[in-house]
Amino acid sequence: MKIRVGVFFGGKSVEHEVSIISAIQAINAFDRGKYEVIPVYITKENELYTGEYAGKIEEYRDIPALLRKSIRIVIVNEGNKTKLVRYPMKKFGDSTVNEIDVAFPVVHGTNVEDGALQGFFHTLNIPYAGCDVVSSAVGMDKYVMKAVFKDNGIPVLDCVVVTASKYSNNPDGIIAQIKERIGLPAVVKPVNLGSSVGIKVGRNDEELSEALDHAFSFSGKVLVERAIVNLREINCSVCGDTDSAEASECEEPFGSDEILSFEDKYSAGAKNGSKSGGMASLKRKIPADISDEMRNEIRELSVRAFQCLGCSGVSRIDFMIDTQDNKVYLNEINTIPGSLAFYLWEPLRIKYPQLLDKMVSLALKRDRELKNLNFTFKSNILAEAKLGGTKGGKLNG
Repeated sequence: MKIRVGVFFGGKSVEHEVSIISAIQAINAFDRGKYEVIPVYITKENELYTGEYAGKIEEYRDIPALLRKSIRIVIVNEGNKTKLVRYPMKKFGDSTVNEIDVAFPVVHGTNVEDGALQGFFHTLNIPYAGCDVVSSAVGMDKYVMKAVFKDNGIPVLDCVVVTASKYSNNPDGIIAQIKERIGLPAVVKPVNLGSSVGIKVGRNDEELSEALDHAFSFSGKVLVERAIVNLREINCSVCGDTDSAEASECEEPFGSDEILSFEDKYSAGAKNGSKSGGMASLKRKIPADISDEMRNEIRELSVRAFQCLGCSGVSRIDFMIDTQDNKVYLNEINTIPGSLAFYLWEPLRIKYPQLLDKMVSLALKRDRELKNLNFTFKSNILAEAKLGGTKGGKLNG
């Protein structure tokens, strides 16, 4: 019997459209001899839709029309079954549209990749691929992520975190603090976004102020770190879990500016009327033109970073090299990378369907391990509880 995989994508995120591209790439790559693939599109209002058209990229040119041809659903956990149920339900007859055995989120950004969607699956006892709630949340918050990596001896740049309210109350003081602690030029980025959304470089006070205003339009908290003037970027993917993990080949992406922009990542391959291939269409060199020593260092750091966060499935870890002193810094981890970083595994002769198969296997492994844990504790606390009076009762602790 085929494993029924529900591929979830979209969501209330600035990376909504990127998620659609990544997800449909995955949908098309699944081995249909082993899997029945059910696309589940999450609108920007967090409504769920499924149907045959939801898995076709050309239908997303007109999303309202797509939704009219699709079926809105809710997810219902019934015994050991996870049902996709028509919403609103029929007055008569069964409203079940489909069932899934495992959820496969291919989502990017806040409200979906940051542990929110993973928590939804976890609450409903649905096996799901990729990172769990904690590793997803930590991986999305750039400051918390840096703190964990630094505590584990993984090299990261020092940073300053600024909230919108503190900056609004004292903009000159915040800029002075950044200059004293970080210096200029400085990179300003929203603390919880990806795909290079909201990122700018400040080379002087005016540019720094503009960069802060820009980042605050996307997030109430931003991170500021030193801009590496002589920069090379190297990326590496990891597949596995805390028990066993393997690093991919390394790549060097190329952008049109000093920082890879959203357009570099997702539009570079869509010029002159051609279709975007997501992150797979970015200009890059694989393998990266680096020494064997540096390649080994980056691959080893990638696995360490992946496992110290407790990640599972496939992630991409992005590094920065300061070519002035040839020092490597971990920039960030992408717990659900664009295109699931499949292109980084092909040089190791691991094809996309094999990568997806591994991710499903890891999801089912984690589910088996969770089922072996005890989530009940016998107690007579409810039998003894007494709540009286307008102020309620008191429990003896």
